[in-house]
Amino acid sequence: MRVVSLVPSLTEAVALSTPGALVGATDWCTHPAELDVARVGGTKNPKTDRIIALAPDLVIANEEENRAPDLAALRAAGVEVLLTEVRDVPQAFRELDRVLDACGTRSRPRWLDEAEAAWSALPRPSRRTTAVVPIWRRPWMVLGRDTFAGDLLARLGVDHLYAGHAERYPRIPVEELRAAAPDLVVLPDEPYRFTAEDGPEAFAGLPCALVSGRHLTWYGPSLAEAPRLLGEALRAAHR
Repeated sequence: MRVVSLVPSLTEAVALSTPGALVGATDWCTHPAELDVARVGGTKNPKTDRIIALAPDLVIANEEENRAPDLAALRAAGVEVLLTEVRDVPQAFRELDRVLDACGTRSRPRWLDEAEAAWSALPRPSRRTTAVVPIWRRPWMVLGRDTFAGDLLARLGVDHLYAGHAERYPRIPVEELRAAAPDLVVLPDEPYRFTAEDGPEAFAGLPCALVSGRHLTWYGPSLAEAPRLLGEALRAAHR
């Protein structure tokens, strides 16, 4: 089986579960750190000719992270494309099972069992917190409706204020974000790299939680430790 992955979290999942299957991945596929495969460009601008030249049996993609025209070009060249959709935590586990099965994984990996157990064993939050969750700056964009990261945060007791917005990633002026008066501002380090020096200053007087984007938005092996690490980061913001 020769697999090209256009989704960083699924790249990590396949690399750890079916060693040797991956022959190509995007420039943004940073995990595992020792991954040594052909690089095929970005998630939004993959080099389709390079992918086709690798003669993959399967290309793994995601309806949100990858563009339909690129996937259509691969299919037109006779390449099989497995398109995933992940909008909540249960769906993430279903799609991971589907991807690994398609890649020829012989048995369910231990990390996947551990991840599912970690999320199913979450205690009921003792209190709920409201938040805004910027994912980009210039312009400011936040989590809106029907997102994996939003569902993940809700399971940790954090309700983001734009969950009912008509758009999935709406552009909201920062003045409006501040006026919404959330209990918390959640600032991930991807896709925009918010840091202690870049982000919190826009929300003076509001607690800000700097969190790992990999643990907030990736659906793969990082799910096993995400509840603990995100929970620690969210609690630290209130101290």
